[in-house]
Amino acid sequence: MGSEQQYIDLYKQCRTMIHEHSSDVMNAVRDEAFERFCKQGFPSKKVERYKYTDMQKLFEPDYGLNLNRLQIPVDPYNAFRCDVPNLSTSLYFVVNDVFYHDEKPKGHLSEGVIIGSLKEFATSDYYNKLAGQANDATTDLNTMLAQDGLYVYVPKNVKVDRAIQVINILRSDVDLMVNRRVLIVLEEGAELKMLFCDHAADDKNFLATQVIEAFVGENASLDLYCLEETHHKNVRVSNVYIDQQANSRVNHNVITLHNGVTRNKLDLTFSGEGAECQCYGCVIADKQQHVDNNTLINHKVSHCTSNELYKYVLDDKAVGAFAGRVLVEHGAQKTTSQMTNQNLTATKEARMFTQPMLEIYADDVKCAHGSTVGQLNDAALFYMRQRGISLSEAKVLLQNAFINEVIDKMQLEPLRDRLHYLVEKRFRGELNKCTGCKLCK
Repeated sequence: MGSEQQYIDLYKQCRTMIHEHSSDVMNAVRDEAFERFCKQGFPSKKVERYKYTDMQKLFEPDYGLNLNRLQIPVDPYNAFRCDVPNLSTSLYFVVNDVFYHDEKPKGHLSEGVIIGSLKEFATSDYYNKLAGQANDATTDLNTMLAQDGLYVYVPKNVKVDRAIQVINILRSDVDLMVNRRVLIVLEEGAELKMLFCDHAADDKNFLATQVIEAFVGENASLDLYCLEETHHKNVRVSNVYIDQQANSRVNHNVITLHNGVTRNKLDLTFSGEGAECQCYGCVIADKQQHVDNNTLINHKVSHCTSNELYKYVLDDKAVGAFAGRVLVEHGAQKTTSQMTNQNLTATKEARMFTQPMLEIYADDVKCAHGSTVGQLNDAALFYMRQRGISLSEAKVLLQNAFINEVIDKMQLEPLRDRLHYLVEKRFRGELNKCTGCKLCK
């Protein structure tokens, strides 16, 4: 046993307290997750899906946890302004790992739509049904310790017109570990656009684990955007599990603009024929930042389509990793899949690890994958400098053009426009903290 021992001891000592401040649905699966965690512990770098990130090291420090659910003295509506405002969204907050209750209007929601506290609304029909089958230690740790989170439910054939924007705020006077949980349920024919924005409001060491489970029913549509703008002291371990039924559509986007160490995992399963997913990611990292994206697209049935495009721009001594696996199971004929990972390293010290993989057990498919790692084109830089553009400005323009291919594919137009602005500021070194965040001042 290594760094996991402190969490085993913690759960044994605080089990009663954890249960008291949560719900029966969440408590029902804790002990089973605890047993799995005890047996396997954190994965080493010898485990294929974790070969680029040292999980033992990430969980080694002794962080505080708010298991007694002490109130955080902050009104985020008055104190916080996200970098992506004015999107005409219905706005919600999660402070650390607790859904923020208040009486402020969120904008009109269609009848039957539920957006609220996970411990109040979650049902055993869905909670932990995907995560519990993942055989993943960080997911089990989250299941052990998470006491609340966000629940989103959209009934049959209901289309939520306004995007749902959830701002996750890390707030603490001491180093803190938080365990966020999200459950999204879209019934048949439902449509939803969701944007998660992660921010750290204090200059403390944070460790955030996050588990998102999304059930996308037949003919349903989910657009899921995850934007991280934290700081160099933040560690983020996010595991997303998505199940798609027949003829459903998922658009999953992950954007990392500022971070410390980030490890994102996406497991998406096609459970019904005719479903399709578009998975996009963009990463901008410098200094000693570390970003690891790991994906698994499981084509269990025939006539499904998946497309992945991830792009990284790495500067200074930043480390990036992308490992994507497309699994086409027996009988999943007429599968179409494309996986692409393209990367720019701006210095000799920056490191990028890329591992696209195809595992195919059907013979009537169209699958392709590819990856590139390179530097800015010298000829293009020379051409721009000959026309009076400075070297630094030429680099910004080329890096922008490289990343914009991912941003331009995002379906939420106001977010797309805002990201163009934020990415340019990031390349110019001007995006140092969340604009308008009074908590940071």
